[in-house]
Amino acid sequence: MPEPASAPVLRVGNASGFYGDRFDALREMLTGGPLDVLTGDYLAELTMLILGRDRLKDPGTGYARTFLGQLEEGLGLAADHGVKIVANAGGLNPAGLAERIAELADRVGVPARIGYVTGDDLLAERAERAERAERAERAERAERAERADGLPEALADAPWVKGALTANAYLGGAGIAECLRAGADIVVTGRVTDAALVTGPAMAHFGWTDDDLDPLAGAVVAGHILECGTQATGGNYSFFQDVLGERTPPRPGFPLAEIHADGSAVITKHPGTGGAVTVGTVTAQLLYETAGARYPGPDVTARLDTVRLTADGPDRVRVDGVRGEYPPPTLKVGVTRAGGHRYEVTFVLTGLDVEAKARLVRAQLDSVLAARHPAEVRWALARTDRSDAPVQEEASALLRLVVRDRDPEVGRAVRAACVELALASYPGFHIAAPPGKGTPYGVFEAAYVPPEAVRHVAVLPDGARVPVLPPPARTGGRGTAVGRPAVLLPDPLPAGPTRRAPLGLIAGARSGDKGGSANIGVWARGEGAWRWLAHELTVPRLRQLLPETAGFVVERHVLPNLRALNFVVHGLLGEGVASQARFDPQAKAVGEWLRSRHVDLPEALLRELRETREAREARELLETREARGLEEL
Repeated sequence: MPEPASAPVLRVGNASGFYGDRFDALREMLTGGPLDVLTGDYLAELTMLILGRDRLKDPGTGYARTFLGQLEEGLGLAADHGVKIVANAGGLNPAGLAERIAELADRVGVPARIGYVTGDDLLAERAERAERAERAERAERAERAERADGLPEALADAPWVKGALTANAYLGGAGIAECLRAGADIVVTGRVTDAALVTGPAMAHFGWTDDDLDPLAGAVVAGHILECGTQATGGNYSFFQDVLGERTPPRPGFPLAEIHADGSAVITKHPGTGGAVTVGTVTAQLLYETAGARYPGPDVTARLDTVRLTADGPDRVRVDGVRGEYPPPTLKVGVTRAGGHRYEVTFVLTGLDVEAKARLVRAQLDSVLAARHPAEVRWALARTDRSDAPVQEEASALLRLVVRDRDPEVGRAVRAACVELALASYPGFHIAAPPGKGTPYGVFEAAYVPPEAVRHVAVLPDGARVPVLPPPARTGGRGTAVGRPAVLLPDPLPAGPTRRAPLGLIAGARSGDKGGSANIGVWARGEGAWRWLAHELTVPRLRQLLPETAGFVVERHVLPNLRALNFVVHGLLGEGVASQARFDPQAKAVGEWLRSRHVDLPEALLRELRETREAREARELLETREARGLEEL
């Protein structure tokens, strides 16, 4: 990596927000403009379960195979442009992926120095310990050997280990930094935090240490903005029509961050790519899958309530002011395990008497369900129908039955019973698709272990294995977290006339999953809207607007610098996305549901919104006329 003196700004781009993201993004980012490092985030809770199943079938797999395909062309492009590549595509087998990349480099004739980071896979560590114990002559000797490893016995005996398919600690960026300092061109990792893909290169580039809390926190925030790719440039954005309209390419480009030595950054994108980088698009991504003011990680705890966002020109947003605190005393571990089998049948109810038709189906299947005793049965009636519909589909409602059980025979019996109703149920009986054989589902659990229980190792390009020690446990001083951060709400708007209208007219939202919980980030479009939102959208009001949150613990966090509220609904997603506990298993659209709900909005805010919209439309009309005039010339 270049020395800070010769390159004060580190340009870090992103080319993947998930396993399955746009394949040509890596080439687009390598050729679209200057970069120092290109990152790719391929891992999520569900992805670890998928990779775990891959590894069961073939122990040599367990990594993101599409990444290898991207490198067919990407290796040469990265070498030509002098760009380092850092990706967590190693999944459950970073060593195996590093070997495949080395083979690919030889085949395409592009020399590449490859490093990788390992130690996050706690089940692999446990298997190695078990193998050593089997070779020991006596149980006492094996026990002493295990203690000598420096790994607490409690790790092997932890309750979450039983039945686990995968168990991976979230590592920080220090291992990545070691590989880059040793001259690696490509670094692949297993389970690191998403932000570590940015903190690692920044540590190597600027020479930061564990005590550089504020710069590290700034890099964590930049990494969180980049980690989901195009979600920072207009993808999945509440006001998508402002950034993905007829005047711009329909697909947003991928983001990059220009990071400075103090941890501040400018978020931008390559020229000519779609979408936009605005304070709004960056705010939306900052709120995604976070909770309160403190965003803890193995490198540092970033204070999200200190983040400042300011426009810095077209498609440029400056991020600064971020304060850091010491990392927490434990590392998070993501645990996945097989949950059982899931069966779903959707009955189509058309025309009149929809409620009565739904009751009949349920009554006809009750005896089968009662005899089989499935572990879980869920019925849901979606009234997608409307009266006097000119199109049959618009006259139809959907009755969904979901059955879960560990015994696959239970689902087969229910499936057969549904088919047998074909000529014996409600008028117009049909189902949305033939009942399938059922699909296996998984569950996710978060556990926590001491950092010293994890063997974080950087494997350098020359094969040397460098242990990465966790930051020392520290208390006292400015970096110590003390209590919940104080929050000052803005003054409320003066009382005035209101009108019933969707909440989304004055606020954006982005929601997502974190284990079995859902987060809903809501931000105001202006200061007036913030003064109203901060006082109006309380936890009781959220429960009224989203009745499905009833029965769950809901937390509200206030982020005044972002004019935002962040709600966490604990348990809404059951045992995580892989369990598919609800219609929207990742809570991706809960925020848009909230925005669609009607509330009493102050007329003053609606008037301000109309004036802003009219000014924007007038500006766009003028720009269109000017463009046409230039074309005619």
